[in-house]
Amino acid sequence: MTTLRERAELFHSLHRGGTPLVLANVWDVAGARLVEEAGAGAVATTSAGVAWSLGAPDGDRLDRDRAIDLIARIAAAVDLPVTADIESGFADTPEGVAETVGRVIAAGAVGVNIEDALHGGDTPLRPVEEQCERLAAARRAAEEAGIPLYVNARTDVYLRQVGETPKERFEAAVERAEAYLAAGASGVFVPGVVDPETVAALTGAVAAPLNILVGPGAPTVAELAELGVARVSLGSSIVGAAYAVIWEATREVLASGTYTPLEGALDYGRLNAILGG
Repeated sequence: MTTLRERAELFHSLHRGGTPLVLANVWDVAGARLVEEAGAGAVATTSAGVAWSLGAPDGDRLDRDRAIDLIARIAAAVDLPVTADIESGFADTPEGVAETVGRVIAAGAVGVNIEDALHGGDTPLRPVEEQCERLAAARRAAEEAGIPLYVNARTDVYLRQVGETPKERFEAAVERAEAYLAAGASGVFVPGVVDPETVAALTGAVAAPLNILVGPGAPTVAELAELGVARVSLGSSIVGAAYAVIWEATREVLASGTYTPLEGALDYGRLNAILGG
């Protein structure tokens, strides 16, 4: 069994430009065990999947205690490093973010995503200075815990289309990335962009591991590796696909009495076995 520090150090080492860490994001223990069994290098949660599975919308609406309880359950169930998507930090203030991060580390995670989206505010993103204070608080909490936490600073410039032109968005993303790294982030996550030209420009401009969000229509992992990407995340794509099976299977069985969407289901015995049954 490795220590939490050793898992954190291992997780850091998996972020290498040109050899991406591939993360299939999960929302429960069974999913985490499947990811581990499939040969992944680490387990990552999806904030959307966690929130939805616990009955809350994504976007800073989930209760912190429930989120951390789920992180602890996943971390206890696998031997891999676990990184947790903690949305904006489940807190209004930097001090609250620090408290969240301390509790996430105590729950067994060695990485976090912290986003700069501002849900329900006057602007789509938090001001750069404010977000830097939140990231710095997260770093201080990790240092106090004695764990080299991987802080993945997410900027939603592209997701929220901040800026009138592609040039303005690129400059805003790079400006925020540089500020976040100076505040203590370990890497930068830029969801919402997959075109090779922009991704290559980002890897060239950001002096840290770059994380890209992927799904159908995105370049392959091999193609992203050639562009210098260090981390590739499926995000909420898997949970969306899983819920699509529920939707389609229900519609079909009610309409025609048939079961086509269930043909690819995993065996009951296999799923039970990965949980010790």
